[in-house]
Amino acid sequence: MTAQAPNPIWIYDTTLRDGSQREGLSLSIEDKLRIARQLDQLGIPFIEGGWPGANPKDVQFFWRLKEEPLTQAEIVAFCSTRRPHKTAAEDPMLQAILAAGTHWVTIFGKSWDLHVTEGLGTTLDENLAMIRDTIEYLRSQGRRVIYDAEHWFDGYKNNPDYAIKTLKAAMDAGAEWLVFCDTNGGTLPHEIGQIVRDVIESLELNPENQAGFEQTLSSTTETECLNPPLQTEHGRSLHSPRLGIHTHNDSDTAVANALMSVVEGVCMVQGTMNGYGERCGNANLCSLIPNLQLKLGYHCMQEEQLATLTQVSRSISEVVNLAPDDHAAFVGRSAFAHKGGIHVSAVERNPLTYEHIPPQQVGNQRRIVISDQSGLSNVLAKAKSFGHELHKQDAACRQILGRLKELENEGYQFEAAEASFDLLMRDALGQKQQHFELKGFQVHSDMLQGIGTPYSNAMATIKVTVNGEDILEVAEGNGPVSALDAALRKALVRFYPEIGTFYLTDYKVRILDGAAGTSAKTRVLVESSNGKQRWTTVGVSANILEASYQAVVEGIEYGLLLQSAVKTAVEQNV
Repeated sequence: MTAQAPNPIWIYDTTLRDGSQREGLSLSIEDKLRIARQLDQLGIPFIEGGWPGANPKDVQFFWRLKEEPLTQAEIVAFCSTRRPHKTAAEDPMLQAILAAGTHWVTIFGKSWDLHVTEGLGTTLDENLAMIRDTIEYLRSQGRRVIYDAEHWFDGYKNNPDYAIKTLKAAMDAGAEWLVFCDTNGGTLPHEIGQIVRDVIESLELNPENQAGFEQTLSSTTETECLNPPLQTEHGRSLHSPRLGIHTHNDSDTAVANALMSVVEGVCMVQGTMNGYGERCGNANLCSLIPNLQLKLGYHCMQEEQLATLTQVSRSISEVVNLAPDDHAAFVGRSAFAHKGGIHVSAVERNPLTYEHIPPQQVGNQRRIVISDQSGLSNVLAKAKSFGHELHKQDAACRQILGRLKELENEGYQFEAAEASFDLLMRDALGQKQQHFELKGFQVHSDMLQGIGTPYSNAMATIKVTVNGEDILEVAEGNGPVSALDAALRKALVRFYPEIGTFYLTDYKVRILDGAAGTSAKTRVLVESSNGKQRWTTVGVSANILEASYQAVVEGIEYGLLLQSAVKTAVEQNV
């Protein structure tokens, strides 16, 4: 963000701290560094790195960033107020914060009198002293302070006078940002809006000047914009504090609550990438940023940075080892997917008919979904996306549609197996290359008794013909599908060395007619990768091994097709 940007909203990312509290999510130091650098490139101005001193990992993370600083973002250390009945200067927790060496520190304090008396076990006056003393001490050490008012909305609803006193204590001590936290995630948008208005009035703040100091620094650099020279009197900032919002998603309204706060005058929005966080998660920055910038006209980042949002979202999903949410707004794989034939026909004529924004603005793309509900419009659009030029009058077009509906009636599903559908189209167009011919396979699976617990072992024998040569191979695996996959690759890799770079990334089995019991038909989805691209193929059969073989074979065939396309492109450029 630049100082000259109109209507600036300052995005504060807390994925590395609050987001990592999600159940099942764990980050190494290298993971945190990778995510921090991606957020930095995305243009996020504030990145909360963690709580130095709370664990050795966070201490090392801040040390590493001292050695290799970010390019534009401010890394922020996070901590609570000092402990009751101690001075801030003698609290070792705050010494660890200072040792982290960040310009900015976020301090959270209690706003709800219930938490003061029941949680901290201290008096209301002592809590105010803890807020004031902590911030004054950090300011005396040259730190900039963001004050997170924990449980703000619950505290305000329960005891508004005391809640306001906590904000005034932070403000008087020199906090430059006051952030309202809906920590329990139970407040609704209409309550958020009213309370933000009440606070602005109580603190006598001018919401129109909330962007304030940044806009007056048009001649400064971006770093200076985030860190303007301090104007202080007795350690206190002379700037009017700016307001922020931090919402949780327990009522599924975190994004709406944050947007409502901005409309009422808040100019910092805290959240996490992909909405990661404890319980139901935090406000999702992948939804907030495009809503703020594209819908409400605020400025969060440069247009070219916003166009990388989808890629950053999915990349972070990979780092944290959680599958991306295909149906996530803006960045999900299905966010701009069209399935109904009428929808596809309309969106091909004018995207505004069924798309609220151009997907490329957030780095996403339109997808035409192929299913038994598809018409010729779907087939034509899907074919075009794979580089096949078809027309409604083409016999192949109706052949593809007929074969599609026939296969889906048998249990195939191409919505999630687009590689299989591309192969189907190539077969109808006479463009599918047969790399090998299956002569047969056998799979043996044994349950063996090990020390303590039994374990299984499988062995597969496969016979294929490649270029007129019969190949017989055998391989073992930890299951029948693993053994079959290994045997097939072993038979083919001499002829197609690129297969050595292919590997399975996902394997899913779905029972299609459960009432048939053990003779039920199964659908298998296999996701494959070459380290750079991913593709999914499908197989269906009453025999799970046959269904798996179909999907695995098509996965290898499609990988070879992709490699061939890369080779052709390279040769043409030479």
